[in-house]
Amino acid sequence: MIKLTFCLVRRPEFSRAEFQDYWRNHHAPKVLAAKEALNIKRYVQCHTIASAAAQAAAAARGISLDENLGDFDGVAELWWDSEETLAASAGTEAGMKHGVILLKDEATFIDLPRSRIFLTQENEVIFG
Repeated sequence: MIKLTFCLVRRPEFSRAEFQDYWRNHHAPKVLAAKEALNIKRYVQCHTIASAAAQAAAAARGISLDENLGDFDGVAELWWDSEETLAASAGTEAGMKHGVILLKDEATFIDLPRSRIFLTQENEVIFG
């Protein structure tokens, strides 16, 4: 399995709550609609939350969670069987159509230049 990890920063006109609401209720259905055309095996949205535990974990590592410093507002994870499957799906007419729809929508709520995206292979250490 190959996983695309997309660390998201919201556009400045969105509060974190507005960003996460849009992502959950408007963007997610578009990803679901693209599932077959893009051969997506799994899609998970990880929404950041403000909590004492998050603050403590960050502080112990010297990391600031100041919302104005541009930390990530969430992480999207998408799985494919292989990098070849991802590339082949994206190259079909239906895949390209859905890719354009998704990218156009992403640009409405994600600050794309400040976000990060990469492919990974999981190395499971603890499972159960």
